[in-house]
Amino acid sequence: MMLSKSGLAIALSRLKGFESPKLLKEQYATDSEAVAEAVWFANMQGDIQSKVVADLGCGTGLLGIAALFLGAEDAYFIDSDSEALEICRENIASATMAKAHLLGCDVAGFCKKIDTVIQNPPFGTKARHADRKFLMQAFKLAGVIYSFHKIETAGFVKKLAADNGFAVTHVLPLRLQLKKTYGFHRSGMKRVEVGWFRIARLCD
Repeated sequence: MMLSKSGLAIALSRLKGFESPKLLKEQYATDSEAVAEAVWFANMQGDIQSKVVADLGCGTGLLGIAALFLGAEDAYFIDSDSEALEICRENIASATMAKAHLLGCDVAGFCKKIDTVIQNPPFGTKARHADRKFLMQAFKLAGVIYSFHKIETAGFVKKLAADNGFAVTHVLPLRLQLKKTYGFHRSGMKRVEVGWFRIARLCD
C-alpha cells in the first residue's frame, strides 16, 4: 500500500543522515519533509509510479527511497562517495527496498537509459558549475528530470534546458531546512529558498 505524503515524510525522517559530511561536495542533512513534498509532486505528474528512476548524487538516498515508497519500478542510486553510499545501503536495507541498485561512480559514469532522473545536485557554491554537470548528464539519461536548484538560478536552468532540447514545465517552490552541519555555520537551522524543477524533453 502506497504511503500518504505525511507518512512518506515520517518514513524518510527515520533514515540515517551523513556521518561525516564533506563540504566540497556540499553534503547537508536532507530535509525529509521537503523531499516527501517534492517526490510526491513528481508522482502526481505521473513520473514515479511504475517508472525506472535514477537518483544522481544520491548521498544517503532519500530521493530514490521516496520514489520506491511511491511505487517506482526500479531505482538506481549513484554517488562517488563510498561513505555516503554505505549509509544509503543501510537506509535501503532498513526500508526493506528490493528494487534498488547502488553504483559507486561519478554521475558521468552512469549511462543507462531510464524514465526519470531525480536529483539534488551541489548548488555550485564550492565547486563551480557542479550543478551544470549533473544536468548535462541527466539530459542524456531520461526524458523527464526533477532537480533541486536555488530559485535565483531559474534563468540558468531554463536556458541550459532549452539549449539541450528540454523545457522547464513546472517549478515547485520549497524551503529546504538545512541543519547546522559545519563549524562555520552560525545558526542551528538555515532555510534556503529552492525550486524543484520539472524538466522535460521537447518533442522532435
